[in-house]
Amino acid sequence: MNFIEVIENKRNKKALSEEEIRFFINSVTDGSVPDYQISALLMAIYLNGMSDGELSILTDAMAKSGDRVDLSYIDGIKVDKHSSGGVGDKVTLAVAPMVSACGLTVAKMSGRGLGFSGGTIDKLESIPGFRTALSEEEFVEFIKRDGIALMGQTKNVAPADKKIYALRDVTGTVESIPLIAASIMSKKLACGSDSIVLDVKCGSGAFMKSFEDAAALAEKMEHIGRANGRSIYALITNMDQPLGRAVGNALEVKEAIDILKGIGPNDVTELCFIIGSFMLLAGKKSDNLDQARQMLESSVKNGSALEKFKRFIENQGGDPRIIHDPELLPSAKTVITAKAPSDGTVTSIDGEKIGTAALTVRAGRILKNDVIDHSSGFVLLAKTGDKVSKGQALAEIHAPDKETAEAAERQIVDAYGFSGKPEAKKLLLGYFDREGLHIDQNKY
Repeated sequence: MNFIEVIENKRNKKALSEEEIRFFINSVTDGSVPDYQISALLMAIYLNGMSDGELSILTDAMAKSGDRVDLSYIDGIKVDKHSSGGVGDKVTLAVAPMVSACGLTVAKMSGRGLGFSGGTIDKLESIPGFRTALSEEEFVEFIKRDGIALMGQTKNVAPADKKIYALRDVTGTVESIPLIAASIMSKKLACGSDSIVLDVKCGSGAFMKSFEDAAALAEKMEHIGRANGRSIYALITNMDQPLGRAVGNALEVKEAIDILKGIGPNDVTELCFIIGSFMLLAGKKSDNLDQARQMLESSVKNGSALEKFKRFIENQGGDPRIIHDPELLPSAKTVITAKAPSDGTVTSIDGEKIGTAALTVRAGRILKNDVIDHSSGFVLLAKTGDKVSKGQALAEIHAPDKETAEAAERQIVDAYGFSGKPEAKKLLLGYFDREGLHIDQNKY
């Protein structure tokens, strides 16, 4: 098959055949096609899109380009959870032990973060001694014994996606909903779960700024999952301001512990209950969302979720004493406060600007080889709707040195808005399942 013909067909707005799509991915994987031809096809896809049929085949081919995780040895329905990423998103840390305490097996592979703040792996590695490089035998043992384990993604999961993503990043083709959907879902399909709950963030602190774009991405991913035999819930959630109060790896672990103790911030606790409810529903551990929520709330109240988190930490080599003594987590050398420039009511907090400040203090990474400072980050002391006085602390800044802290201070103050009227938004803006889009469901 001639690769130039494949490029020309997509350039001319023709649907690619299954043979052409699999030829494309096989050529990327074995290196038989030059980068400039791959880039040309990616631009043609960016400009002309892909049908649902094309997208399902593309995702399947990418998922099959490398290793696939076999979870068949685990009894029951295996449910995975994925977030498109956001500022202060520590939901996995709290929701995984919650749903495990409710009887749902959590066998999860996660990655490191690239952007505003660390990924789940980075957050967990801020716990002294915690290991994510597990052997398959350890992974299986922990799951069978305690119903929860998490490991880093193997290097050969969806290798075609790695090559395509690197080229998209330097060819102006990142902002393509079909290519984003295929990238995310190829890794999810390769990781072996039966059902997937997706959390697509929407707002200033998310990649998708508008509800329309977030909904388009959620719908594509739900369709891909269903076409490949998975049960999918694709949620669209609000990321117009940072989630919770903590931003940064060790600080977010502390906040996750607070959530499991029942004393976490209302917004992130609520989102944990929302996402956890859909996970229990997908795993057939509950008959409806209200019942699932009651189960999750009980797991926090009776301490079983916190105990699951402790066992999880112990199994993977971490220091379980952090549960009751979070000061054992890494602490920053410099801590200063960002102060309100005037009296007023906080009407907005720009999530993207807070995320940029997180990069300034090295709580996130721009390049894959960047070293994260696990102790750095912020604690937001004022959130949207709060009244503040001039000179009152808006945020606590944890940084490696005074110069870095002061640079972040200016960025944080600039992220706060004090004019206009605070807009109250639900956390759950809508979700997709096999029946389509649902909006304003229940009390969420």
